[in-house]
Amino acid sequence: MSTSAAEARESGRWAILALLGVAQLMVTLDTTIVNIALPSAQRSLGFSTDSRQWVVTAYALAFGSLLLLGGKLGDLFGRKWTFVAGMIGFAVASTIGGLAQSFGMLIGARALQGAFGALLAPATLSLLTLTFPDSDSPDRARAFGIIAAIAGGGASVGLVLGGVLTQTLSWRWCLYVNTLIAIPTVLVALRLLHNHPPDGRPRIDMPGVLLAGTGLFALVYGFSNAETHSWTTPLTIVALAASALLLAAFVAVERRKKDPLLPLHIVMDRARGGAYLSILLAGAGVFAVFLFLTYYMQENLGFSPVKTGLAFLPMTGALVVTSTTVQTRVLHRTGAKPLVAVGMTLGLIAMLLLSRLSPGDGYIGHVLPSLLIVGLGMGCIFAPAFGTATLGVDGSEAGVASAMVNTSQQVGGSVGTALLSTLFASAAAAYLTSHNGAPGLNAAAAIHGYTVAFTWAAGIFALGLMLALLILPSKSKLSLSKPKIAPTGATGIAVKATAPATAPVVTHPD
Repeated sequence: MSTSAAEARESGRWAILALLGVAQLMVTLDTTIVNIALPSAQRSLGFSTDSRQWVVTAYALAFGSLLLLGGKLGDLFGRKWTFVAGMIGFAVASTIGGLAQSFGMLIGARALQGAFGALLAPATLSLLTLTFPDSDSPDRARAFGIIAAIAGGGASVGLVLGGVLTQTLSWRWCLYVNTLIAIPTVLVALRLLHNHPPDGRPRIDMPGVLLAGTGLFALVYGFSNAETHSWTTPLTIVALAASALLLAAFVAVERRKKDPLLPLHIVMDRARGGAYLSILLAGAGVFAVFLFLTYYMQENLGFSPVKTGLAFLPMTGALVVTSTTVQTRVLHRTGAKPLVAVGMTLGLIAMLLLSRLSPGDGYIGHVLPSLLIVGLGMGCIFAPAFGTATLGVDGSEAGVASAMVNTSQQVGGSVGTALLSTLFASAAAAYLTSHNGAPGLNAAAAIHGYTVAFTWAAGIFALGLMLALLILPSKSKLSLSKPKIAPTGATGIAVKATAPATAPVVTHPD
């Protein structure tokens, strides 16, 4: 290969990383930017407070239940077209949501966003996996560090951007912004990426699709219903019981299928299985920070939505620095296990500090130190876990392995939402009952509820620490075999790098 061709190939890889970073940011932003817009959207469209949660739940149900199918479609038909279709569909759904004139139209648009997000999210991570396939390369570590930093820190950026757009323009721009991001991203993707679907007729495991989709739908719905109603309502019990039965049947079916939706060896591997579990538990635990600290800063400290978003930025900065540092300078020396364990320990410490909040505490002395510790901890967890979760998979299975990362995040978020919100509400109600007539009762009850939720979040991180130590293999036992990706014409996607006129255009495997 000529020098100019090699340079073109290398620049093409980093151009793809930038493209994938934009896509990851768009998906991550949407998890918080819409939450900021909800009060304004409620006033504009006139829906009830009880109905408001469906703006979030509609997205979560579609996204969570279709992720495995979205990842598998990328494996079967190539990642370029699933990425482009997901990006275009997400933009169209966002535009419909921004134009919504009724609550039903907004809910439908959010469900469409979730469906196309389920195509886009696993395609993004599988493209990253296959563009940087060499497990020993520092470029792979750097790339995964950057994407993990965006995935972890994009939520707080969404808080800032959502506040700015809502206050200066309209809540509708919290949805239109996705369209503005998607249009140039699609144009760049069409130029950079080539598609190479597998040889032969693609086969979709329909029994697996139905069982996984309905099982994950019932799981997410059950947790969402528990948050808004209770754990003992018949609908919650039926949904969670049905999810357990459906997912157990899914595992049984996948064991016997020749072309399964989810090859079980992907999750049975200790390194990958431990990484998925770490992502799930960290997502469940860190949920408490975003939800309850947002309430605390706005209701108790009197912060505006924009100021609240800005207050989270130190955590984002710590997460970005830690993610990129551990991936490029530490992971190859230690492996993922000690890093994830340190991250879980830092999360545990931060939650215990937050469990000591009181009505008179301020941001600098009490909230900020915990945010910085959380940022350091999440950087130690997400960066190595993202890389480990897709390490060593066959190129034809990168999509579904990547979908498991997103599924773990989604399920973790649903568990955290339901469990911690329920604990908060119960603790606050009990405080109101036992302190009837005390001055400043409502604020004190809310803070008591926050501290109880933070204490339970500490328990989630403690469980994550224990399981990481038990399940994740040590570096000496971790097989660092490279992904089994064929040289050229491989399943998936090839990269077209723009080279000088005198050099040939080079395609390389992902």
